Amino acid sequence: MRRARIPQILLLALLASDALWAAPAADQRGGAALVAVGGVYLVTFNVQLGSVPAAGGTILCRAKIAPNLLGFDNPAQGMAPAESAQGVVTFIGASANCTVEIPFSWMVVDTRDGVAMSYEIDALSGSGVAAVRTQQGIGLAYPRMGGAASVRLNVVF
Repeated sequence: MRRARIPQILLLALLASDALWAAPAADQRGGAALVAVGGVYLVTFNVQLGSVPAAGGTILCRAKIAPNLLGFDNPAQGMAPAESAQGVVTFIGASANCTVEIPFSWMVVDTRDGVAMSYEIDALSGSGVAAVRTQQGIGLAYPRMGGAASVRLNVVF
């Protein structure tokens, strides 16, 4: 009687392992299909300094965007793709405008989550880095597919 049950037990084990291997490939949101998103973010930083810097002072601005994903939203279960850009401008008086253009193209589960943006602004003087400002986790909506979204941020040193 034991020999008759061995093939049945092996068959059940095979079916169970197949189900376990297939489970991570399934979307936890009920099988939603991936959606293509793409476009460009134009991020302009209006940087204001408390005092007029020495001649030749510059601003280095960097911005990075990534899909605003929870761990189970990423079909690859890895790091979310990220795009970044940087720009350099010279001060005019105590202010400077630095614009970066960040193109992106991804496949995501849900467009409602948008993107998370982070930035770093370095005020540079002749002697090196005078000051740094950073911010992370700024939530932004996706632009329409292939479109552009303009973001303007005021940064005060």
